[in-house]
Amino acid sequence: MLLLWLIKGADILFGLELNDYGLYPLQLKGVPGIFTSPFLHANLAHLFANSVPLLILGSFLFYFYKDIAWMILFLIYLITGIWVWVYARGGAAHIGASGVIYGLASFLFFSGMIRRETGLLVITMLVAFLYGGLIWGIFPQLFPNQPISWESHLMGLLSGVVLAFYYRKQGPQRKSWDWGEEEDDDSSWSEPEVDDHPPEK
Repeated sequence: MLLLWLIKGADILFGLELNDYGLYPLQLKGVPGIFTSPFLHANLAHLFANSVPLLILGSFLFYFYKDIAWMILFLIYLITGIWVWVYARGGAAHIGASGVIYGLASFLFFSGMIRRETGLLVITMLVAFLYGGLIWGIFPQLFPNQPISWESHLMGLLSGVVLAFYYRKQGPQRKSWDWGEEEDDDSSWSEPEVDDHPPEK
């Protein structure tokens, strides 16, 4: 998140026009945008709106899935970018970290549902409570004539679902309690010895 703010600060301070390096679907010049677009934002309001959920969801990911967190984050970032380049509308640059945010939210939600581990289910419900409204961001008809990359939202959401299923056996798992069964072990028990011989007088 700090990197996002540093990039935007440099863009404003030096007039770099970095948003020209956004993702242009199905165009050769848009290929670098697969990697650069999540770091670019239209303005400070756009950046701030993405910073808070990115910090919260990223913290959840690295706390509860620390063994695979970097891989999940990288794959959401990469897969979302590739799918947006292939399937999104042309004619405009797609920028912003919202695709990554949708990917994190959907991964945390569906991964908790799949694993059914108590702590992760709490996070699942918390994500649903805090960011359940994100689902409306994948419906373009709700935002007519607004410069919102609903394709990034949708592709991020789908990438999170796919990764939740693919990595379902890695990371934290539901605890299984083995109560065992007590079995009679005849070999460990023997009748007490009885002395049939009377004592000598």
